[in-house]
Amino acid sequence: MKRSLHFKRRILARVALVAIAAVALLAPPAAQSHEVRPGYLELSSRGEGSWDVLWKVPAKGDLRLGLNVRFPAGCEETRVVARRAGTAHLEQWRATCAEGLVGRSIVIEGLEATRTDVLARVKHADGTTQTVRLTPSENAFDIEAAPSRLEVAATYFSLGVEHILLGVDHLLFVLALLFLVGAPRKLVGPITAFTVAHSFTLAAATLGWVHVPSAPVESVIALSIVFVAAEVVRGADGLAARKPWLVAFSFGLLHGFGFAGALSDVGLPSHAIPVALALFNVGVEVGQLAFIAVAIGVFKLASLGLGSRAGSGEAWNAAEAVAIPASYAIGILGTSWLIQRTVSF
Repeated sequence: MKRSLHFKRRILARVALVAIAAVALLAPPAAQSHEVRPGYLELSSRGEGSWDVLWKVPAKGDLRLGLNVRFPAGCEETRVVARRAGTAHLEQWRATCAEGLVGRSIVIEGLEATRTDVLARVKHADGTTQTVRLTPSENAFDIEAAPSRLEVAATYFSLGVEHILLGVDHLLFVLALLFLVGAPRKLVGPITAFTVAHSFTLAAATLGWVHVPSAPVESVIALSIVFVAAEVVRGADGLAARKPWLVAFSFGLLHGFGFAGALSDVGLPSHAIPVALALFNVGVEVGQLAFIAVAIGVFKLASLGLGSRAGSGEAWNAAEAVAIPASYAIGILGTSWLIQRTVSF
């Protein structure tokens, strides 16, 4: 009787995982990509109430998001010069506000009806810079005379957390890595290696020391997911199972370039580059660790529900009932992304 119940639970687990994979495969491509492309607004003071405006809106083909910048009443604006730049729509113009902008509000119209964010940067004539992150629930900000480094840190920290938690491909790589190493106590080495590697390439690429085209990087990130998923299925005979830290470090270098691609979309504040870069990276790590903690907790509960031994160090993995079928699903998704990204070169 117990064996029959245990078998049925395993079958249900497999069915659930297949259903999850099917939903993910049928999801629109935008939901599958890890890239977070917020809007970007840059205001550069020219003195005497005059500001150069750069407005960057995410676009797909000839279509752009319906987001527009609204200045306070009394500001005069020149004709907009628009052009395409990759996956973004760029607009430039000049705004002159006789009463100044300090203490007044800038509004991003239409943001409340989207699921994206906007990073706004204000460059004052004295060299100070204000950086603000706007969301659908908060689509306006007041221009300050002297923004603090704490504000910059908070903005880039939240961007880092958001990027990793919305980065489905990065999270699937980490999930497959969890399946690969098994017991939580064995995670320290691989996760540390992954962190060190992507921190290095994130900094190098963002600061302009290294330049790698984004399209090949995205394809190889997808390949890394397929590789680790295959190694989980392969078992103890694979290289990744014997030296998971080496695999985590190698692919971590590539994932760092992926993180840098998102950060380069919004740039770094000139007066606080180290703070912004460090806090973006910390945000990525906090989001990653939160995901790992939740995953381990879910697998512990799944192990208990599937009848695994509750007290063992590896009970959370539920290898036969979860890791193998989940790795097949992860491998299928990774292969789909690999084909899509390679074809789009």
